[in-house]
Amino acid sequence: MLHTFLISLAVLALLSIVLEEVTHINKAKTTLFLGCIAWITLFMASGSPENSKLVGEELNENLLEIATLWLFLMSTMTFVAYLNAKGMIQVLVQKIFPQQVSVRMLMLQVGMFSLVLSTFCDNVTATLVSLGLLTTFNLDNQMRRRMAVLIIFAVNSGGVALITGDVTTLMIFLAGKVHISELLILFIPAGISVTILAILFSLKAEGRVSTSPIEQNYNTVDIVIGLIFFITIILTMVLNVLFGIPPVLTFLFGLSVMFLVGRTSKSKTEEVQILEYIRQVEFDTLLFFLGILLLVGMLKEIGTLNLLTEVYSMYNPSISNFFTGVGSALLDNVPLTAALLKAEPVLTTAQWLGLTYSVGVGGSLLIIGSAAGIIAMSKVEELTFVSYLKYVPALLLCYCIGYGLTLFLANSIYG
Repeated sequence: MLHTFLISLAVLALLSIVLEEVTHINKAKTTLFLGCIAWITLFMASGSPENSKLVGEELNENLLEIATLWLFLMSTMTFVAYLNAKGMIQVLVQKIFPQQVSVRMLMLQVGMFSLVLSTFCDNVTATLVSLGLLTTFNLDNQMRRRMAVLIIFAVNSGGVALITGDVTTLMIFLAGKVHISELLILFIPAGISVTILAILFSLKAEGRVSTSPIEQNYNTVDIVIGLIFFITIILTMVLNVLFGIPPVLTFLFGLSVMFLVGRTSKSKTEEVQILEYIRQVEFDTLLFFLGILLLVGMLKEIGTLNLLTEVYSMYNPSISNFFTGVGSALLDNVPLTAALLKAEPVLTTAQWLGLTYSVGVGGSLLIIGSAAGIIAMSKVEELTFVSYLKYVPALLLCYCIGYGLTLFLANSIYG
């Protein structure tokens, strides 16, 4: 009876995510509420102080994982919030894109820009910045819709190659399943699949488009903070490989340097303003992850995830990983990945890389399957759930190509 109630809470949370647009209730609120109810129920049903202590130990272990992920995301998102507010990301766009360009070339450039940007930024920021490009070019409705679909696929693809780009990649890395050097090879299949999609979308594109210059209003300190962000990303990878330093520690250090630069270079009032950029972080996203991971931890505690392991292990992991990615188009990839990690399947390095690619990119197959898709649907009037379906065959083809290349490269290198 207890297990049935707890599982129903997890199902209810899943439904609240899928039906968010219908209920208009933020999924962060529902998942956090249900996650807390689940653990409170576990404590109340423990039956003895000894069992209650065991539940507390499991909760503490779960909260440690959540705190690591939370602090890492908070650090990266604060950097991006600052640079975005100062217009530096928009200026970067202006430097990269010429004032006049053919539609076909623009399609390729937008795809590559979104791909690269999403490796360093969270998907929410990368999507918003990339969609901002569409407002600067004079595009017809069909081309604007194609560009938006390409951006969704490119953002989800770029995030798989670095721990700074996608939460599921970060989760798999923090679980010790892959190393940063191994993840980097995913950029090759991701780049190839995005290029193919851009070519497919630009086959019938004709003409040229133009844009207007963007006003530059950043100063020296803003450039310094941008360099700190870039150096922090590099140091995160280098220090982890050489000394095993957790990425969260390096990013918190970089964040502290950012605040110190603000203190030494500006007045106290402006220093406070720099600290205020923490408030611009998407805490809805962080609270959603908190709720989801609480629920997944509960499912592990009651042994339900063993069923997932059994279903997953019924087939070759390479096949299971492929369909897990397809499933992430309907179900949020964060709980899917968290559940698989808690279930602890025995996979080779190549298979872990395949899972990293599939859960990161598979959500692109439906517009509701990723944060990038949801954001694009809300920002681009021409893009709806139904209009997105016509692009599913091309998206599925490119997903299959990317996944196949991932397995080929990973097996060739790691056996």
